[in-house]
Amino acid sequence: MQLLLAMAVIGPGLITATVDNDAGGIATYSAAGARFGNPILWTLVPAVLILALVQEMGTRMGVATEKGLGDLIRERFGARVTVLLMLVVLVVNFGNTLAEFAGLAQASEIFGVTRFLAVPLAALFVWWLVVRGNYQRVEKVFLVACVFYIAYVVSGFLARPDWAKVFGEAATLPARWDSVYVGTVVGLIGTTIAPWMQFYLQAAVVEKQIPAARYGLARLDAVLGSVATGVVAFFIVVTCAGQLYPKVIGGAAEAAVALRPLAGVYCSKLFAFGLLNASLFAACILPLSTAYTFCEGIGWQAGVSNPFREAPHFYGLYAALIILGGGCVLIPGFPLFRVMLVSQIANGVLLPIILVYMLILIRDRGIMGPFASSRLGGFVGWATTVALTALTVVYLYTLIRA
Repeated sequence: MQLLLAMAVIGPGLITATVDNDAGGIATYSAAGARFGNPILWTLVPAVLILALVQEMGTRMGVATEKGLGDLIRERFGARVTVLLMLVVLVVNFGNTLAEFAGLAQASEIFGVTRFLAVPLAALFVWWLVVRGNYQRVEKVFLVACVFYIAYVVSGFLARPDWAKVFGEAATLPARWDSVYVGTVVGLIGTTIAPWMQFYLQAAVVEKQIPAARYGLARLDAVLGSVATGVVAFFIVVTCAGQLYPKVIGGAAEAAVALRPLAGVYCSKLFAFGLLNASLFAACILPLSTAYTFCEGIGWQAGVSNPFREAPHFYGLYAALIILGGGCVLIPGFPLFRVMLVSQIANGVLLPIILVYMLILIRDRGIMGPFASSRLGGFVGWATTVALTALTVVYLYTLIRA
């Protein structure tokens, strides 16, 4: 009986955290591992802990208020502030959407399929899946996609790393803290804890209609998803660090090609398949999250379970993001990898702003009732936000001085 109850609740947290290992994230992990080696692994520990903390906050707000984060921000802070924030989120999320289609284009070409065929077919599929389905059906497809991330775990073992060396170097903090290294750290944190996740997770919890009595299971779902994300990221970094370090690479697709002569064809193909699955998965989620966020913030009807006539702005924005995202990637000479990395750094810069809104909301007993955050929870949340903000400021400072 308990297992059935858990299965009825599990989904939003696992899906949101897992899809965070998207094309941009895999590119960032791959580049970090190849350039800085195993010592960069230390960043995954605080990243996963912070991710679990933030995911739990979003889950709790969704269960307690039965409203999305965009709705709560608009009601608490007013329309003017919300519209400005939504526009910023829209721009950043569009960059992330471009990164997903870019990753899909790169992965498909590794398997010999031209992007001019793969990208339009993928765009049509993700549009059809959401527009013609309902939340329950879409969630089942997303949960199946989560399973395929095991390709990165298998490819990590096929790369045959020296595990003693891996864990020894992971516990060593580097001496260098220049703009390149700090930018990589910000990018890693930004891709592990992306702003879009907070909006999507809360919207999914609301649309799934998880009752307050099942909050404990929903929290477990969020924590398990965070741990799964960290495990996948760990194996991506280890694979590239063990086989490619020290080398500057142009992303996950280049890493997959470079792994072939070093770690074998199976490791290379699995790495590329992981990129293909992650890109297709995230190409569904990112436009969906953006549509949820923007429509909630403006006050328009949003939700996969709503028919088109009741949520035309939601479905229209979703379709526009897919068309523009896929179309830009087909432009000759489009800077695919640059878009991926810039979108991840933009996530790292925007994240503290979103966290400030979440921390104010979750401490408001008028909104949260008995689910309001305690003093200890508030302290941990604010300390985390201050640390992330400081890291972003240091990064911008090193860029100016460089």
